[in-house]
Amino acid sequence: MTNNDSFYKTIRTLSDRIVTAQRPIRILDALKWNAEIRDDFFKNNFQKLPPVTKTTYEQNPLRFDPDKKLEEFHEIERDIKRLLGQFNTVGLIMARMCREYSTVIQMLRDRGTPNFTKLSQQLYGSSTDAFYAGAPTLKDLAISLSNTLAFVHQKEKHPDDIKQYTSEQVVEILSKRLQRYFGDSVEDSELGGSEEHAQSQEHTQSQAQIQTQTRNPARVKLSDDIIADAAAGAECVKIRKNAMFSKRELRVFEVHEGWVHLATTLNGLSQPLCTFLSKGPPSSTTTQEGLAIIMEIFTFSSHPGRMQGLTDRITAINMAENGANFIEVFNFFREQNFTEEEAYVRTNRVFRGSTPDGGPYTKDLVYNKGFILIYNYIRLAIQKGLLARIPLLFLGKTTLEDLHVLSDLVEEGLIIPPKYIPPQFQDLAALSSWMCYSLFLNQLDLKRLAIEYKGIL
Repeated sequence: MTNNDSFYKTIRTLSDRIVTAQRPIRILDALKWNAEIRDDFFKNNFQKLPPVTKTTYEQNPLRFDPDKKLEEFHEIERDIKRLLGQFNTVGLIMARMCREYSTVIQMLRDRGTPNFTKLSQQLYGSSTDAFYAGAPTLKDLAISLSNTLAFVHQKEKHPDDIKQYTSEQVVEILSKRLQRYFGDSVEDSELGGSEEHAQSQEHTQSQAQIQTQTRNPARVKLSDDIIADAAAGAECVKIRKNAMFSKRELRVFEVHEGWVHLATTLNGLSQPLCTFLSKGPPSSTTTQEGLAIIMEIFTFSSHPGRMQGLTDRITAINMAENGANFIEVFNFFREQNFTEEEAYVRTNRVFRGSTPDGGPYTKDLVYNKGFILIYNYIRLAIQKGLLARIPLLFLGKTTLEDLHVLSDLVEEGLIIPPKYIPPQFQDLAALSSWMCYSLFLNQLDLKRLAIEYKGIL
């Protein structure tokens, strides 16, 4: 065995250990509230806080022992440094993932306590975070967007916004669309294969040497255990059961859950060495959700109502960070013309994992935060002539800070380029043209333009 073979095997082994260690960590499953809590809130006419305490979460035990899992990640991080050294680029990424998962474990262990929100803010950020020193915060972004959207939201009606498809119809239509996008089949190795196979030494061989079978990656199924309308898992897209959807929402599911979340999972699973790219720690969630929102906008799938909903999440989290309780946030959503059921679901997203008066779960900040960060990354990459790095956003569950490292690893052959890339990111010439204008337009003073255009508007 050559030195390179030994090095590759070490990376693959450590990477697989991270993948295996994180497998039982299911964040949203650990944070969810049962149907009885919802029923009690409605029975009391929305006037009594849901009876959620630390004891409530203890009745939904974690699928792992937190202390043992923390020790497992500590051992993996220790072995990364021992086997790869202090400054190996792949090792630094994997070591950071170990620390992130350790923080996730601590957050889940502290469900229903004040420390839960603190750890959530550490992982996903706060509504008062700025994009750079002296820049506006996410809360400021929400105010600005809401002021603009007030002029267009609910004013522009379109037939595509009529809720005309059942969950079952969405599953059928979306399945066909994603089958066309991903092709009829992908290699079984891209979907991970069996656990025993994933842990075997065969995966240390080159991509071409792995024996494969064909499987359809574009599975779409109904689910009654998700809060969101749709969610992408490791090998499928879930659609909320017993709901109605519009043509535009169907398109959002296609590009958001399929073209981004499912595609990056498959691209990560196809890696012969760095299999950790198929799994997303919290730092990659910002990139993932931001990229998904960008795809909604680039494909003209988004709409003012969708944007307002994402903006309302920032406002609601900010309210909870400033002491608002479940009832106050629920009433805020009702004031935004959501139904009582919709308001409950959205408020539940804010307080899941916490208590009804104990601070928010801040994950829903990452949609707008990720959009701003990635959009600016793309603009600056084009300005600096680093176009080749942009498609690497789809390499797997990546973070912006790692892209320059991942680019080097692609050149070295340790990582293979992404297979599934949306057409808007395949044609970098067209994307560059758009962004070049964007770079200039941002130099113009919109307030001054409003004065100049006053006579023609």
